[in-house]
Amino acid sequence: MKLTIIAAGAWGTSLAIALSGRHQVTLWTREPDVTRDMQEKRENRRFLPGFALPDSLGIGVDLAAAVNDADLLIIAAPLVGLRATLRQLRESGPLRPLIWVCKGFEPGTGKLPHQVVEEELGDAVPCGVLTGPSFAEEVAKGLPTAATLASRDAEFARRIAAELHGGRLRLYANDDLVGAEIGGAVKNVLAIAAGISDGLGFGHNARAALMTRGLAEIARLGVALGGQPATFMGLAGMGDLILTCTGDLSRNRRVGLALAAGKLLPQILEELGHVAEGVSTAREAAQLAEKMGVDMPITQAVDAILHRGEPALEAVEKLLSRDPKVENV
Repeated sequence: MKLTIIAAGAWGTSLAIALSGRHQVTLWTREPDVTRDMQEKRENRRFLPGFALPDSLGIGVDLAAAVNDADLLIIAAPLVGLRATLRQLRESGPLRPLIWVCKGFEPGTGKLPHQVVEEELGDAVPCGVLTGPSFAEEVAKGLPTAATLASRDAEFARRIAAELHGGRLRLYANDDLVGAEIGGAVKNVLAIAAGISDGLGFGHNARAALMTRGLAEIARLGVALGGQPATFMGLAGMGDLILTCTGDLSRNRRVGLALAAGKLLPQILEELGHVAEGVSTAREAAQLAEKMGVDMPITQAVDAILHRGEPALEAVEKLLSRDPKVENV
């Protein structure tokens, strides 16, 4: 296939590296300085340093040229840039089938990525999300990775998963687009909670309890929005949650660790140097849960710490003082 990956952050670059061996891949970014540096050094020194770009990988400088000959577009922009990217694509020529890899709720609107796509492009092209437990650096290294390709068009999901599946990248098709996106969004909030718990020294028991009850929160919200319960037991749910809450490469977990150490959020994000989707998602998910009457105490606690200045230890004490419940509630 001819693939064009739009946005050369860490995840877009790692996918370009992983897919170049079996497909004709072009990587495009809006930053001219990053484009020039990748062309000259054959490395993305800004967003994924230390990984050589394959000789076969094209570096796009003209968006229209990069997308017009593609069989599939992979949008690797963060969620905050998804809408603007879609508008650029709409103005760059005929639309192509596309998938996106961003996770979360759009800041300000609370929209999931597929809702943003529908608003900007309608239903003109087949589309879906690539999500699941996948750190960019490990994908770039060629380490075994399994992920979900979800679309409301089940045949599109199966076809694209089969095309992109190969080597050490294993893709599983799923027709539960809403469930897959909810799993990918809320797990980032819970990873911040896990980082806070670990940073406060609460131990492995607490982390296991937090992840288990956090998965229940994901499933409650997901089912309320139309997701399928089985999705939250798979790669897009439990799998992504486990990785993001326990892996040292997790940006959102690192945010939680820094909060537990007493750092302020602006300083944390500046030092991180990358987008941590859980920060904005916490607010949107908490507001959505309240609006829909879905019980999400961990998410609410993370939102209070991030956006209402509540001390981390105080928020944790409130969680621990909640009345006991039947486990499946």
